[in-house]
Amino acid sequence: MLLMRTKHYVDYRKENEKFLTFLRIVATGCLVAGLYGIIHDQLTYTISPEYYTKFKFYQFGFADEGSEVIFENPRLYVSLVGFLATWWMGIPVATILGLFSLHSDRSKMIDMAMKGFIVTMIIAFVTGLYGLYEGYTYLAHQPKENFGRWFIPDNLVDFKSFIAVGSMHNHSYLGVFFGLFGGIAYVGWQKGIMKMKQRKEVGA
Repeated sequence: MLLMRTKHYVDYRKENEKFLTFLRIVATGCLVAGLYGIIHDQLTYTISPEYYTKFKFYQFGFADEGSEVIFENPRLYVSLVGFLATWWMGIPVATILGLFSLHSDRSKMIDMAMKGFIVTMIIAFVTGLYGLYEGYTYLAHQPKENFGRWFIPDNLVDFKSFIAVGSMHNHSYLGVFFGLFGGIAYVGWQKGIMKMKQRKEVGA
């Protein structure tokens, strides 16, 4: 009877530790996603400041009205926009990768999930770069009527860069979707390698 209770306690403790590890992965994923958004938006602000001063700063409520938002330290607000726009993406991505990474070894679980997260972000960034390229080479040469629901300010100075950055942002979100599959594939590959090693050790 005592052995059974001890076994149940050990199993409960392992499951509890695994759950806490899972929560840690999700929390870390949100932080990493937010940092990714900051870096991403610092880059796109460099390409098209107007995308923020005439669109994003209004969209995120940093100003109510006007033709252009002028801040003393605009990159600080760009960082806030980037973090607010992306941190929440860490919840679904890290949750899914965390579930696929479930393992009895907590360190391996965290390692697989975080590397899968990095794979997801790399694919998202590359997809965003393609969007930037498409924006410059194709979309920026289209008439404004073709942009449908896009918000395009009337007082744009650099229309081409604005459209290119908008295209990069849109493709980056799409890239997260594609990247998630890449991250899942990476985690599955790593788990497959671990199983093969375990079989070899058992057979040795």
